[in-house]
Amino acid sequence: MTYCVGLCVKEGAVLLADTRTNAGVDNISTFSKLHVFERPGERVVTVMTAGNLAVTQAVIARISEGGGEAEETDTVYTTASMLETAKLVGEAVRTVYAEDAPAMQAQSLTFDASFIVTGQIAGRRLRMFQVYAAGNFIEATEDTAFFQIGEHKYGKPILDRVANYDTPMEDAVKLALISMDSTLRSNLSVGMPVDLVTIRRDAAAVCVRRRITEEDAYFRLIRERWSDALRTAYRDIPAPPWRGGG
Repeated sequence: MTYCVGLCVKEGAVLLADTRTNAGVDNISTFSKLHVFERPGERVVTVMTAGNLAVTQAVIARISEGGGEAEETDTVYTTASMLETAKLVGEAVRTVYAEDAPAMQAQSLTFDASFIVTGQIAGRRLRMFQVYAAGNFIEATEDTAFFQIGEHKYGKPILDRVANYDTPMEDAVKLALISMDSTLRSNLSVGMPVDLVTIRRDAAAVCVRRRITEEDAYFRLIRERWSDALRTAYRDIPAPPWRGGG
């Protein structure tokens, strides 16, 4: 399983993804699910992936390398806008489905893939899209400023309560890390290390790119302070007035 979260706020974008792949209890590996395509000052595109690893790797290969000599296509380095980039990812998903789905179905395998596509091309605005297994997509807005793919239910409550378009970038990073920590604690199929990327609006370049491990001092601080805050909060809530006893 996977957990990826992207926040698109007024100051920019925060992307965070775990790296664990699980093909059974005795077959756990580490693969990056946050892919960065960058020409600083001209464009920066990130694609986070969840689902069948063979499918998502095939999609990433197509959007980064094109369709081959006999098939001239755009890549993430040549699209004219982020909308065209999202369409490119959707088209790649449909192409991979056409090529691989029959064989997968014959082996009782599900064609499962989803993507968060984020970035900015110079002269255009920063945008974030969620692309589904059918190749269709939706865009983040000021009303819905974050997307999640993979095992998202454990990390969603904090985002629902706090995250919005006006959230400062530094707070968005904290929220993404808290959301990830909540997921790591509750689902063993999501695992460290995690990859973090931030993009400042109108920079058309990566601001921060960091792989966070169990030994990362700031992530340990997040874990400890958030746990302490939750314990304090529930203890401070008055007991229910209808409790039994003398």
